[in-house]
Amino acid sequence: MLLYVIEIVDQVSNDRLQRGGVEPRSLDGLWGILFAPVLHGDWAHLFANTVPLLVLGFLVLLSGIARGLAATGIVWVVGGLGTWLTGGSYTNHIGASVLIFGLLAYLLVRGVFTRNFGQILLGIVVFVFYGGLLWGVLPSTPGVSWQGHLFGAVGGVAAAWLLSADARKQRNRKSVGPQSFV
Repeated sequence: MLLYVIEIVDQVSNDRLQRGGVEPRSLDGLWGILFAPVLHGDWAHLFANTVPLLVLGFLVLLSGIARGLAATGIVWVVGGLGTWLTGGSYTNHIGASVLIFGLLAYLLVRGVFTRNFGQILLGIVVFVFYGGLLWGVLPSTPGVSWQGHLFGAVGGVAAAWLLSADARKQRNRKSVGPQSFV
């Protein structure tokens, strides 16, 4: 709902808000790391991001609100910082797709890091429905931030690895039990 209110304000202000996106390698552009995922170029851009963001966000939050918000925060920062570092000069990167690609990558690899069958199965189902989006990490369509997509996905993998540390430690403790030598 917040994204729609922000887009209404942006439309009323003649698109002034969307100028607050990630502007690579500029000091002012650093603010875009915080604001870019909630800004959209137009209604079509926002509509295109709404369903995947809701679905993937819901699936991430199923593992717990705190863990889901932590994953989102990691994706948000890594995606924005990576875009800021690598985006084209004098460009402005906006849109929730950085979060979409990050949450997608998180769901795809989380089960691999935790070795949890249910999470692996969920990753496979998510891949079947949304795996085609992954082509968006490659430069293809002018005006579309493949850098945001790529670094959002990198952020998702980083979040999955960081937030699975407890599961990996627990697994390692179990495997270090008493050993017998024959």
